[in-house]
Amino acid sequence: MGASKLNNKLNILGKNIRNLRLSNNFTKAELSRKLELLGIVIYSQDIYRIENGKRTIKDFEVLGFAKIFNVEVNDLYKNVEHFLDL
Repeated sequence: MGASKLNNKLNILGKNIRNLRLSNNFTKAELSRKLELLGIVIYSQDIYRIENGKRTIKDFEVLGFAKIFNVEVNDLYKNVEHFLDL
């Protein structure tokens, strides 16, 4: 059985992660290297998949993204209400 999808996406954080990556002027490869320094292995092609909702995100990966972007975990979840039709 595959992972559940919401509005045909495997995660709701991808757009925010992409926006944070771009606002920090990181390439996908740079973000991948920064995550690896934290012990989190996510290849640049996986970052593409995360940003486009084609890959789930593990809880420890969310923590890694928050640390690298210097934001609170809750900040990664801002403006995702459209996924829940709120």
